[in-house]
Amino acid sequence: MTADYRRIEFDSNGTLCDAWFFDPAPGGAYERSGGRPVVVMAHGFGGTKDSGLAPFARAFRDAGLAVLAFDYRGFGASAGEPRQRVSVAAQTADYRAAVAAAARQPGVDPEAVVLWGVSMSGGHTLIVSAGRADVAAVIAVVPLVSGPAAGNLVLRQAGARTVARSTSAAVRSRLATRLGRAPLTIPLVGQPGERAALTGGGYYDSYLELAGPTWRNEVDAAVGMELGGYRAGRHADRITAPILMQIADFDRAAPPHAAARTAFKARAEVRHYPCDHFDLFPGRPWFDAAVDHQLRFLRRHLASAPGDVRSGRPA
Repeated sequence: MTADYRRIEFDSNGTLCDAWFFDPAPGGAYERSGGRPVVVMAHGFGGTKDSGLAPFARAFRDAGLAVLAFDYRGFGASAGEPRQRVSVAAQTADYRAAVAAAARQPGVDPEAVVLWGVSMSGGHTLIVSAGRADVAAVIAVVPLVSGPAAGNLVLRQAGARTVARSTSAAVRSRLATRLGRAPLTIPLVGQPGERAALTGGGYYDSYLELAGPTWRNEVDAAVGMELGGYRAGRHADRITAPILMQIADFDRAAPPHAAARTAFKARAEVRHYPCDHFDLFPGRPWFDAAVDHQLRFLRRHLASAPGDVRSGRPA
């Protein structure tokens, strides 16, 4: 089957990241002399672009928007060592480099970038968009915005003994890395009661339904220490672009109350869905509604005034 995207690579602080670029469908409300708006998207915690991002990208492409979907360093088809390490600093740097790469593509308006993220990358969009004038809109899908809130949720779900074992593994992995050894890894997702980063009931099957050929079910065990200080909404009040935040009210991976608090601080438009974390992904019950709301949001803010993609934040 012929791919409906162009594969490109871009440099992020000396590491080559792999991306798919979807050229926009001709015509439509986004066509203008200055180029099309471009959606820059990345997967969430431990995800890869071949694990469910294409259906979102194609919906935007068919609506007349350009799309760049990429893998973070150390994941999927991107380069980078060590593999499977979640680093907030590295991933947000990759996101910024992806924005620059998207802006260089033919037919793109470099001042009309949409940051799109799901789960942990939903939190990253808030970090990256703060203080940027070239970001025209932000879409955060079931976003993970608070590491401490997520940790408390894991404590309630898995219990103190499991959290203690995870903390021990995180410390040993971080120490091994500092000594020049390979990091310790744990499964990214497992069944309830198993040793894994995500063990919510049904999560193993849900993640594997999405998994593409480059996805690996492992992650550096030090991720728990990395997330301990993660607060994606710290500078949310510095985001000048309109924000759509889509919250799953029964989310067992990304605490919905933390997302709601951040949305209030950021003055975001909020959509609530009566479902769990994975239910807004392709093939799941709320996918079509979530995509429809995203397209409506972008039409309202990017296509309402020809020649000017910024219609402004809500007061």
